[in-house]
Amino acid sequence: MNDSEITTAISRKGLGKQAWWVEQWMELINSYRYKKRLERAWIYAREGNVTSIRFEGRRIHARVQGTEKKPYKVKLWLDVLDDENWTYVIDALAKKAKWSAQLLAGVMPKDIEQAFATTGKRLFPFNLQEVKSECSCPDQANPCKHISAVYFLMGEQFKENPFLLFQLRGKGKNSLLSDLAQKRLSVSKESQAKTHVLNNTSMTKNNIIRSPEIWWSYKQNLDDDLVVITSSTEAKAGPLIAGEIPLASNPQFPASQNTFIKNLISYSETQGQKAMLSAMSINT
Repeated sequence: MNDSEITTAISRKGLGKQAWWVEQWMELINSYRYKKRLERAWIYAREGNVTSIRFEGRRIHARVQGTEKKPYKVKLWLDVLDDENWTYVIDALAKKAKWSAQLLAGVMPKDIEQAFATTGKRLFPFNLQEVKSECSCPDQANPCKHISAVYFLMGEQFKENPFLLFQLRGKGKNSLLSDLAQKRLSVSKESQAKTHVLNNTSMTKNNIIRSPEIWWSYKQNLDDDLVVITSSTEAKAGPLIAGEIPLASNPQFPASQNTFIKNLISYSETQGQKAMLSAMSINT
């Protein structure tokens, strides 16, 4: 169904079983204290007194036949989100694959308001007063029965097309899904890049474990403006940090452990110096 095409009558079965987002919308109008006016509005919605209803830009325009010969003009709208706020919302929606999948299936995610939380805005109106409306009838009450009839019809439409609520907030279905698809693609590419880095890091660690000599090699070019290479000020820092090495002892060679540690330190210093000189492009 095109975003601008809206049915102008509720089926004989009424709204029937309602999705949660329809119930939330209907709670707004059902909270209206003038119940007699609501009863009349329901009859208008059921009997086809709403002769036309359509979107013009981000507002709903309707014609409702009342007691007069000429139908009354009704307008209904919500405060819209600006482009910056919608950017935050799309970013938030794209981060959860579940939200994207549900919206593409025509289902309103139950925790959808979390995506709007970063903007300080809401998708659903908090109360009836947040839904702006006008009617050309002489009734001073707002909403009047003509406006209320349009409320009921919008509940019927939200059941089939939850994107109408996004349109009232300034983002049509096609634009929303297009922006969401592009952002999801970007998020997917970033995720793949991170996975690639993690996999490479894991492979490097595994290679180092298998080949300890990699510790002493450096094959990347260094940027002279960003890197300063100095010799270690604490030659024994590595062994000290590692702590006592659990070497087997032999009473026949009581000094073997100390000799091994000294040789290890000497070896690390030599290899460290070679690595530093190699990185600095100085031939030994």
